[in-house]
Amino acid sequence: MPSAITNGARIRTNTAAENAYNALDTANRSIALRQLRLSTGKRINSAADDVAGYITVRSLGERNSSLKAALNAVGDATNVTNIAQDGLDNITNLIMQIKEAVASAASGAMGTDEKVALAKAAYRFAQQIQTIVDATVFAGRQLLDGTFTASFVIGSRADNTLLTLGIDLSTSNPELNIPSNNFDLRLVSLNFAGVTGLSLASLNDVSASDLGIFDFSVIQTTLTSISIALTNVSKVASYLGGIANRLTSQEDALKSQITNYNAAISRIEDADVAKEQLELIRSQFLQQASIISLAQANQTPQTFLQLLRG
Repeated sequence: MPSAITNGARIRTNTAAENAYNALDTANRSIALRQLRLSTGKRINSAADDVAGYITVRSLGERNSSLKAALNAVGDATNVTNIAQDGLDNITNLIMQIKEAVASAASGAMGTDEKVALAKAAYRFAQQIQTIVDATVFAGRQLLDGTFTASFVIGSRADNTLLTLGIDLSTSNPELNIPSNNFDLRLVSLNFAGVTGLSLASLNDVSASDLGIFDFSVIQTTLTSISIALTNVSKVASYLGGIANRLTSQEDALKSQITNYNAAISRIEDADVAKEQLELIRSQFLQQASIISLAQANQTPQTFLQLLRG
């Protein structure tokens, strides 16, 4: 620390001037530091500013980057579920219209021509189901053809091991809870929507000479099969609904965590502008005072030389 001792009347060593110079140098460094912090908005611009804080901020920043990546993955998973659910909703509406056509054909008041017309109309709805299945795509992959499965990283533990969420829309997924364990929405499938032996392509085979699945002897089975298919599609939609709810919860949690980490980083790393401004003004005053003191101290040897001039 500086000393006010001047060592008497000497002209070879000007301790007062050195003290004033050192104080000026300290004030200049303080001013430079405050200006740097105010210009960058950061209290910690290098490890030298705060060794412990620097390490903590880098660790928190790394964690925050992982959370942001997980948030993007949650967004992708949400997109998959939303697209698939929308496709299933459209298919549900189409199956309901097919069921309505089958129910109408089951009426004894319907003649052969009317039943054929209803079957052909229902087949058009079935074709639209195939169109929806083909068009329900994410990142170049079919979602409703019974093959889609994917895992999404939705977070990480303290030791950086990944937390993943699997979305499985394949025919082998037991969670879909379909008796035949074979969910397939393809038009020509013999197990349409998990119903063994049901193929919507059969609707196009109905004719005046062969009513096929619209024949009075089997139309009740056809109606039952369509009803089960409708229930199974709803089960898959419910499965996706549960995933969507979990994803919404995880998204909210990640956003909250990211905000909290940002706040923690800010408290450690960011500069308090008001405090730094006050310190800057203080250092500027000290700088001016040091310059004046240095100028005065440099005049002291001149005063002592007067003794030699006698």
